This record gives sequence, structure tokens and C-alpha cells, in this order.
Amino acid sequence: MVHRLPPQCKLLAVAAFAVVVVATPREALWAFAAYALMLAAVAAAARVPAGFVLRRMAIEIPFVIFAVALPVIGLGERVQVLGLSLSAEGLWAAWNILAKATLGVVASVLLAATTEPHAMLIGARRLRLPALLVQIATFMLRYLDVILDEMRRMRVARESRAFAARDVRHVPVLARSAGALFIRSYERGERVHLAMLSRGYTGTMPVIDDIGASAAQWATAALLPVAALATAATSWSMG
Repeated sequence: MVHRLPPQCKLLAVAAFAVVVVATPREALWAFAAYALMLAAVAAAARVPAGFVLRRMAIEIPFVIFAVALPVIGLGERVQVLGLSLSAEGLWAAWNILAKATLGVVASVLLAATTEPHAMLIGARRLRLPALLVQIATFMLRYLDVILDEMRRMRVARESRAFAARDVRHVPVLARSAGALFIRSYERGERVHLAMLSRGYTGTMPVIDDIGASAAQWATAALLPVAALATAATSWSMG
């Protein structure tokens, strides 16, 4: 059911869920547990394995490192935790960052797991996001494989000449390769733009396929943010 929802419904639902999570008081521990259960229910409905979600949460590692350091470097009242003197305010700040960032990352992973990248761009256009940004994202998605293939050919060319980057002495070679890749990508973009102009491009891409959403689909997608909003409202009233 989650996979069949129109992309604009899922994009708006995830954005609204993230806003509600961020607005939740950090002291409402039970609310964050409820949010986690909601996401678990969505993952179960979408049949997304837990291992899939956990592997893609690696993007959160920088936030984890920053949050772990906060109790150590934080100021204010100190408390003893496992023999360590930690900042009480730093502990709350670390919890706030970890809880909200983790929930946001899991929601994003579920969105990516149930929606094709091209469909996300269609949904963004349906939500009236700036057309220029949508076009940039479209071109990036379309030509990413081309750039990666160019990188692969350059790597094969280097290795065919017995080059192997082993230490800092090889950094200049890699830097020149990166510069050459940038120039080739820029020139390819110029050629693509001229080809588009010759075919009547006027600044907007033609809409080849579109995805509409019914009232029932909007209502289904709204279940997650509405449940989160009810949880957040309860935590605000209790606070």
C-alpha cells in the first residue's frame, strides 16, 4: 500500500512528520518512543526489512559523533554517569539531536525505499516546488551515471599505465584527474544544452508522465503526520 501511494503524498507526509518531531519537547521521552513505533508500523506495512534501514542510517554517523561530544564539552551542572562527570544540559542536547535526527533519517530512508527517484521529482513538481530546482535535480539524476562511467574510464586509463594511489605523493595525479573530470563534465553539459536548444527547449521540461492523487490516497498518507501531531499535542499539553 505504501509503495502505491503517489510520491507527492509521501513527500508531504514525511516533511510534515519531520516538522512535528522537531517541534516536540525533548523531555517528552514517551512521544519519541511513539514516533519510533509509527515508523516501525510504516516499515512493516511497506515490507522494508529492518536491516535495510539500519545499513542506510550510516549517514547519521556525523550527528552521532557530535552528539556524543556534547555531554563532555557542555557547560552548566555536572552529573555522574558511569563514573564520568558529564554536563546535564549536554546530555539533554545530545538526546535531542540523536532522537530527532534518527527519526528524520529513518523516515527519509523509508521514503527512498518506497519511491523511485524519478517519481520523487514528479511529486516535487506536483507540490509546486521551484521549477528550476526540480530541473537541476532531474539533470543530476539523469547524468549521474554518465559522470560515474567517465570516472570509471579515467580510473581504468590510470591503472593501465601502472598507476596506483598508495600515498600522498599521488595526490597531484588524482587532483589533475578531478580537474579533467570537471572540465569534461562542463563541456558535456554545454553540448547537451545546445542539443536541447536545437530541439526547442525554452527553459521548461515537457511533462511526459504525471501522477495524480485521490482524496483517499491523501487521507492514507496523512495518517502518519496526523498521528504524530496528536502525540506532539499531547506532549505539549502535558508539558
